[in-house]
Amino acid sequence: MRRTRGINEEKKGAPEWMTTYGDMVTLLLCFFVLLFSFSSIDAQKFREIMNSFRGSSGVLSGGETIRISDDGFEQKTRGYFESEDYRERSLLELQGIAEDLKQHLNEQGFDDHINIEYNENYVRLNFLDGVLFDPGKATLREDAIQILDSVGSKLLQYNKNRIKIEGHTDTVPMNSFQFPNNWYLSAARAITVAEYYINEMDFDPQRLSAEGFGEYSPIATNDTAEGRMKNRRIEIKILSSIYQEAGSED
Repeated sequence: MRRTRGINEEKKGAPEWMTTYGDMVTLLLCFFVLLFSFSSIDAQKFREIMNSFRGSSGVLSGGETIRISDDGFEQKTRGYFESEDYRERSLLELQGIAEDLKQHLNEQGFDDHINIEYNENYVRLNFLDGVLFDPGKATLREDAIQILDSVGSKLLQYNKNRIKIEGHTDTVPMNSFQFPNNWYLSAARAITVAEYYINEMDFDPQRLSAEGFGEYSPIATNDTAEGRMKNRRIEIKILSSIYQEAGSED
């Protein structure tokens, strides 16, 4: 005679909800495995991260670092961690360029016309007021050509370094048909110097940039004649090739 199951007989096996839960977990696992299969690990960057921990003091500067120099020029270092090695190499490079230029200008007799300073970001050549241009004009003086040629012959040797040419004025208002204000005048002077190097000395235009700051980046007070004379200037900045190399991935 066939045996019938009693009403209170306990069912064997796992509860029914476990089957649904197990299916869901399996699907999630497959989903994440699929996502991982689409991703890839950058081995080079992973090695850079690991190397940064060697000899570390425990304080890490994470991510790609953007550094702003004191003249507002943006510098970007490569990799996940900024290294002091970049600063040391950059400073040594620019120190060598500054000393080379000082010796050259001294031999040429132009050291009284140009002040040279450097830091880890650039070498700055400050052409004193009246050396390159007459007041209110953006046409090179005749005696300025010899000075620019002397400086340019050295700048051509630093073919790995970009060059910025900046024009600056004092706060005395400029209002002429050609130059409505000091900004126009400062920009025109910077462009004049850049064009001279490109057209007359075959500089690579990709190495040069020209900017006009007008009266808005003074290095001295505009309340005195001496201060205004210092503010009227052309600056040539030789930028670090080390930081340029560090940002070359972009």
